[in-house]
Parts: sequence; C-alpha cells; structure tokens
Amino acid sequence: MGLSVLDLFKIGLGPSSSHTVGPMVAGNRFVNELVARKLMDQVASVRVELFGSLAMTGKGHATDTAIMQGLSGEQPDQIDPDYAPQLVANIRESQKIDLGGVKAIPFNEKTDLKFCFGQSLPKHPNGMTLSVSDEAGIVVYRNNYYSVGGGFVLSEEETDQTGETSDNTVSNLPYPFENGEDLLVMGRQSGLSIAEMALANEVVLERSQDIKADLLHIRDVMCACIDRGCVRTGILPGGLGVKRRANSLHADILKKQKTGDNHLEAMDWVNLFAMAVNEENAVGGRVVTAPTNGAAGVIPAVLAYFEKYLNKKGDDGIVEFLATAAAIGMLYKKNASISAAEVGCQGEIGVACSMAAGALCAVQGGSNEQIENAAEIGMEHNLGLTCDPIAGLVQVPCIERNTMGAVKALNAARLALNGDGNHRVHLDEVIQTMYQTGLDMHEKYRETATGGLAVNAVAC
Repeated sequence: MGLSVLDLFKIGLGPSSSHTVGPMVAGNRFVNELVARKLMDQVASVRVELFGSLAMTGKGHATDTAIMQGLSGEQPDQIDPDYAPQLVANIRESQKIDLGGVKAIPFNEKTDLKFCFGQSLPKHPNGMTLSVSDEAGIVVYRNNYYSVGGGFVLSEEETDQTGETSDNTVSNLPYPFENGEDLLVMGRQSGLSIAEMALANEVVLERSQDIKADLLHIRDVMCACIDRGCVRTGILPGGLGVKRRANSLHADILKKQKTGDNHLEAMDWVNLFAMAVNEENAVGGRVVTAPTNGAAGVIPAVLAYFEKYLNKKGDDGIVEFLATAAAIGMLYKKNASISAAEVGCQGEIGVACSMAAGALCAVQGGSNEQIENAAEIGMEHNLGLTCDPIAGLVQVPCIERNTMGAVKALNAARLALNGDGNHRVHLDEVIQTMYQTGLDMHEKYRETATGGLAVNAVAC
C-alpha cells in the first residue's frame, strides 16, 4: 500500500503518536487478530510487555493507558478525550478489561502490563509484545508490534516482509516519487506542483472519497485544538508543575494589539498557535499527528499564520499547504524516520519544520525547486536535535520546541523564496544526513529520558 496524505495527518489523542496513538492502534489490531483467528473463546488473560523507549518513557507518554484503551476497542480518531481517562479508571478499579468491547477478562495492571526497562525488541526501539493465554495459562496467541513513528504500526510479520519503512510503492500511481529528485523531475515533465502530484496520487490510492474535504477537516481539527489551548488554564499533569501559558500569551497579544505596541506580532501569534496545540497534546487532548504528536504544533501554527496573514486562495490554499507538507513528510517516512526513539527529535520537530517550510513556500507561489529548498533549509538547521524529555513527559522542552520549529519554518520559506531554487545542499542529501546522524546518536538522546535535559534539569 502506498503512503497517503492521510497517513501523515492522523487524528488522535496526545501526548505521543509513537507512545499513545501507535499502542492504541496495536491493541486494536491484536484484538481484531484474535477475532479473525476465532480465538476469543479461549482467552482467559492478556499480557502486555513494553520495550525500549515505550518502557523508558511510557509512563510519561501515557503508553500504559493507551494500550488499555486499544485493547478495549477504542480507536485514536474516534475515542472521546473526555471519556478516555474514565475508561482507564474503570479498568483499574474493576481489575477487568473488556477485550474489544465484547469479552471481559481479569486484568491486573501491576502484573499484566510490564515495562521492560533496558530491554528492546530487535526491529525498532518502540516495540511491544501482546499475548493471551487460556484458563490453563497456556499462551494461545502472541504477536510483536512496532510503533515506528507518527502512529504507524507494523507487526512482526510485516517488519520481516518489508523492513521498518515498509514498501510504499504502488505500481499504478501517476507520480510514484521515492525521493525529492523524483518530485522535481516529475514536476518539470508534467508542469504540476508538488501538491498537484500528491493529490493526483490520492485518486489512485482510494484512501478517501473526497481528499479535499478530508484535508479541510484536518485543518478544522487543528484549529479547534488551537482554540482549546488558548482558553484553558492550569497546571499540566505529570508532576513537573508546568503552567499552561497559551491563555496568558493570547491575552497579552490582544492587549498589545489595542496599543499598537508589538513590532513582532506575527511571531507572537505563531508562538501562541504552536504552544496552544502542544499544551493540549500534553494533557491528552485531541490533536493531529503532523507528522507526530510531539511535533503536532509546528504545522498548525504555520498554517494558522498563513490563514491569518497571507491566504488569498481560500480553501484551495489550505489543501495546497497540507498536500505539499504531506508529500515532503512522505520523503522522510520512506527514506529515513519520523520516530524520535530512532533518530532523536530531528525526526519529529525537524521533519515538521521541513514540511511546514516547504508548504508555506508553496502557497506563496514558490516553484517546486524553491519548495524543495525551503524543506531542505528547515531540516538542515535541526540536524542533531536530541529528544530528552524531562521525566519522560511531552512538556519540557517539547512545548517550546514546537514554537521554535514553527518560527524556523517561516524563515526557511522566506529564505527559499528570496532565492531562485538553486542551492548547494539538496533535500535528499539532508534527509540521508538526518538518518545517519540519528543512528549515530547515543541511545540516551533518543526519547529515553536518560540524557540531556532529562538528567541535568532536576524533575521536581
């Protein structure tokens, strides 16, 4: 199956696409496999084992609650964020879990959900093993799943067949691009923009009956997340005592508007948009994975900036923005990684910045060559970015890091638009460099909360 625009933009709950959305998807898949194999009648118990980054930062990233929700039949894009905590509370109080919503079995979280600290499965740092046993304690079914970034999940069999990134080609796609150079060559030959080629592929992929309507819905969910983040106050959960700031920042911007005393108003709005989204993400709110939850604020912030200051194309401008961003994100998914557990935060904030920069360049009339340049600049200056969340929470430095990624994207687009599309370093080269850098990066800087700020800033 080829990658769709909708693969890069998924609706789900925070705080992490790898740790929350992915495990919820895996729980659902596991239950569906039990049903398909007609094993549900034999099931008397279920066991969850979390490995690698899922173990090291799973508590702070709500992996434990997400997997319980998934086993209960809940899906990331459909679960009510206000109901989700109550579902988990019910499981913990009753010590029972309703598999797929059809079969209640005993579930003791302390013994049936294990964080395997310091251990990893072989195919990816974000691995988990799900198994069920019968009344005699004999395992009747087991499978490994890998949450490979952005809510993508591969089973053990799928990783054996395709490798981590999966075979993303479809033989009859009109524009079967695998790298940035493909996009530029096909664009010159067809006379189409990157967005137009991506949207033409969607017709063949048949993932959507109306891709434009679906992308506008994605925009609406992003905007709703910004709106919620701007009005809510309080302390973020998890014990760090981080105060929500978007509400007060919003009030400050509005106050300065009345006095005219704000020479960097546009930057303040961008910071606000990104901060609002990621504060919502931190509390488990509904966000759009773009391309991950940890980086969910970058693209909405830049898109909202475009709508506020620049959009003269209406809905067509929104669709062009998101389709361009998704096409760029596909290049990273196919040729590198969007998982901080694998390549550090350069694979999340860096990729989101690259996607947003290319998209903003596109909707301002940039050529395909300028778009590619903007995307390259966006990543080039995020190379080596580590993932070191304090206490394993997607709060510090993650929330502010989204504001920085969004502002960098604006500057990258501006630099590219001031050029003619000719540049020394190309997007494919920077993607390759990002991946190599991530593989060279010490494990403690890859979403384990055992290095960097996570150890040098005391979590109290």
